[in-house]
Amino acid sequence: MKVPRLTLGVLGALAAAATLAVALPARAQKPEAPKIGAPAPDFTLPPAAGGEPVALKDLLARSKAVVVVFDATKCPYAIGYKGRVASMGKEYAGKGVAFVTINSNKTEPAAEVAEDAKKHGFAFPVLKDEGNKVADLYGAQKTPEIYVLDPKGTLLYRGRIDETHEDPQNVKSPDLRNALEAILAGKPVPAAETKAFGCSIKRV
Repeated sequence: MKVPRLTLGVLGALAAAATLAVALPARAQKPEAPKIGAPAPDFTLPPAAGGEPVALKDLLARSKAVVVVFDATKCPYAIGYKGRVASMGKEYAGKGVAFVTINSNKTEPAAEVAEDAKKHGFAFPVLKDEGNKVADLYGAQKTPEIYVLDPKGTLLYRGRIDETHEDPQNVKSPDLRNALEAILAGKPVPAAETKAFGCSIKRV
């Protein structure tokens, strides 16, 4: 029996598609973001101002908790929180809590990040995440977005600093502070996960 030309054409297209599918590598799956109570991903990143890379494991080894802040230089939400992040970093350093900020935005170069940190008086490591690799590992989407880890690297809190980036005098739900006070007191975090809000991380 003679096979119609249309059928031959369809078969040829299907064969070509199958060959292409075999030739193309499968897309790598995105790593799953850590859940509350699970180990947080380890990382080592360079300071935005230059110098020796900073390893999360070293911060954990000498701290009662580590606060990881995904930050930005231009985002109005992140800017609104700069003063609170700077003051809390200094306050809790005396209580054994380490703060570290990470900038994962492709639109904000390291020199700009370093200058911004100096301007706002950040007295803790300020790191640059080129290629947003650490942001991807953590599933971070917003600036600012907070992750609090215990000395073993377990994620104990994720979310916002509080409910408003505007006047800090109007804060009614100091979520990050509540989490830190509970951790330092050896108690469960009252609200272990809150909804972060802010600007999206500008990924590559």
